[in-house]
Amino acid sequence: MKNQNWNTQNLHNTRLLAIWTFAWVASMALATFGPTFIWQENMPLTLLAIAINAAFGVAMILANIRHIKGLDEMQRKIQLEAMGIALGVGVVGGLSYTLLDTTNVISGDAEISFLVILIGLTYLGATIIGQMRYR
Repeated sequence: MKNQNWNTQNLHNTRLLAIWTFAWVASMALATFGPTFIWQENMPLTLLAIAINAAFGVAMILANIRHIKGLDEMQRKIQLEAMGIALGVGVVGGLSYTLLDTTNVISGDAEISFLVILIGLTYLGATIIGQMRYR
């Protein structure tokens, strides 16, 4: 009975995390493309879209904390290790990428989207490796 209750709560936490993540991604798209394609550079609407995106981001972070707190000890360890690795790669990689830009080693500007992709792929890879390592 206790295991069933934990699974139900874990499923609920995972669903909430998915919902808030989807809401955040959708609001990011709206804040990015809305000013150009929907409301033609209307500053109050742009600021509102950015504020909504930030609020959804906070809700997503809180859902992620709740999700992690609901995991068992091994899953929590895997998640925290993956997050730590992704943070390290993000900081070191991001600063190195910025240096490449500021010293004109690369021809284009350093774009945050590349850093976000690097962090996401690092987190995904570290999570998969952690799952395989702790089987």
